[in-house]
Amino acid sequence: MFQDLELKNILLKTNALGEKELSLHSEEAKNRNQSLEEYLIGKKIINEEQLYQTAASFYKIPFINLKNQAVRKDILFMIPEPLAVTHRIIAFDKTETELKVAVLNPQDLQIFEFLRKKTALDVQIYLTNPESFNEVIKNYHKGLKAEFQELTADTTASEADSEESKDKKLKALAEDLPVIRIVDTLLEYAILENASDIHIEPVEKQITVRYRIDGVLRNVMTLPKSVHSGIIARIKILSDLKLDEHRLPQDGRFKVSATGYNVSFRVSIIPTYDGEKAVLRLLNEKTSLLSLEQLGFQPKVLPLVKRNIKKPHGLILVTGPTGSGKTTTLYAILNVLNRPEVNITTIEDPIEYRMQGINQSQVNPKIGYTFANGLRAYLRQDPDIIMVGEIRDKETAEIAIHAALTGHLVLSTLHTNDAPTTLPRLSEMGIPAFLVASTVNVIVAQRLVRKICQDCIESYTLNKDEMEQLEKQVNLTSIIQTLEKEGIITKKQAKESLLFYRGKGCKKCGNEGYKGRLGIYEVMEVDHEISEMILKGTSGGEMQQKAKEKGMITILEDGFIKAKTGITTIEEILRVTKE
Repeated sequence: MFQDLELKNILLKTNALGEKELSLHSEEAKNRNQSLEEYLIGKKIINEEQLYQTAASFYKIPFINLKNQAVRKDILFMIPEPLAVTHRIIAFDKTETELKVAVLNPQDLQIFEFLRKKTALDVQIYLTNPESFNEVIKNYHKGLKAEFQELTADTTASEADSEESKDKKLKALAEDLPVIRIVDTLLEYAILENASDIHIEPVEKQITVRYRIDGVLRNVMTLPKSVHSGIIARIKILSDLKLDEHRLPQDGRFKVSATGYNVSFRVSIIPTYDGEKAVLRLLNEKTSLLSLEQLGFQPKVLPLVKRNIKKPHGLILVTGPTGSGKTTTLYAILNVLNRPEVNITTIEDPIEYRMQGINQSQVNPKIGYTFANGLRAYLRQDPDIIMVGEIRDKETAEIAIHAALTGHLVLSTLHTNDAPTTLPRLSEMGIPAFLVASTVNVIVAQRLVRKICQDCIESYTLNKDEMEQLEKQVNLTSIIQTLEKEGIITKKQAKESLLFYRGKGCKKCGNEGYKGRLGIYEVMEVDHEISEMILKGTSGGEMQQKAKEKGMITILEDGFIKAKTGITTIEEILRVTKE
């Protein structure tokens, strides 16, 4: 809102009102105890938009009405809400070099300079009017639910009409504007929330939408059943799938590109009792690769990993369940190995990260291009380092082992619970023990745990009852000994109470108490003694005992080290390590 003196100057200099007329209005506004702006707009002498357009021409900046403009959430939140409210400023668009902001006070130079420094972008200023500004400011509080209530209100009637000849109308339905906006909003929120998967699940009378965020599925929305066919049809069109196929599973993919993100979606649609269910996996192609240091290896474990990945040949295995971050670890290793003098090739399903200088290939079982066939073909391409997305069968395992034996460094993954049981698993797949013993360099077993939100972290002390309960689930004595040995706690602390941490829950973490994820690891080097045990057919349990004697930290112990140092919680460690 303009000060009276400033507004008089604007109106006179732009000839919007004459001096005599303006003087009368100003006097009347004073008598009514109103500002000049309130009086002029209230009496409809000039409407709000005209007034701010006039001011924009006076200040020689463009005017924008944001009322019907969709503002992306990631751009909006570039200016925190308190700052936006205090300085009456909204970020509404962005390019690679420029941030566009709408303001009510174009002379607030301090905030513009602050934004230039904070964002490292040129700030382009637009003047807007209070009505459109207040409309956009609501988006800080408008959640997914509110947004969908508006969108689905438009689609219910048309959806109901389409039931009688659904197949014929599916294409038209998928191109219906409200349906497009619903799907676009679902995708946008998932990207901004850093979700890894979107589940769109029909039940009898509604659709449940869930996002997997930091490895945990969360209900985010329920939609009326009437929009189901339109949403599925829209996803099928984006993924280039058959619109009229409702009885068989279908798989596809599509991309969403915008300033700030470039996301690939892998789509799986299956028929269920209440209709077709869609699951979309998000792969952010702009995600920057993590270094080995950023992954969360303990300081004494990191040199062991680096030593083994620099060996000229052999097998490096990363193990863990689906979604435990195995591919991220492999790519962090490849990042270290990626040099112009080596030929690195990968065969994956799917390609999750794009990396310069590496030859990446994606399997396609439909045409017979499997891990085994791809690996066999790659061996004729003079590789130095090969990454195989996963060892799923005996054939792939045999080719990988022989490649490691003949002078190649081979990286791959397996689905085992810990590092020691990986070695017997290879033998169970039919690989002779002497080959396993002579090719495997190192095994990294891992899980992903959610990190405590640092904005609402609090400490607490384990009481006697909690210690007893914990003792039933884990070998607490052994864990405390490891914490002592690693210098995390003293003997005195071990005898007294143990201090741990958790998140209370706040706005920034969606009241979850967690934000972001980190790996917990178990790294086992296959040295001469472990090789001897493999040849003798020793069990995984005995190998684990030997590795622990030699200083190996188990996944559980690594988790408790990170819980004790305030990175994660005991509950998280138990959630991901329980079998």
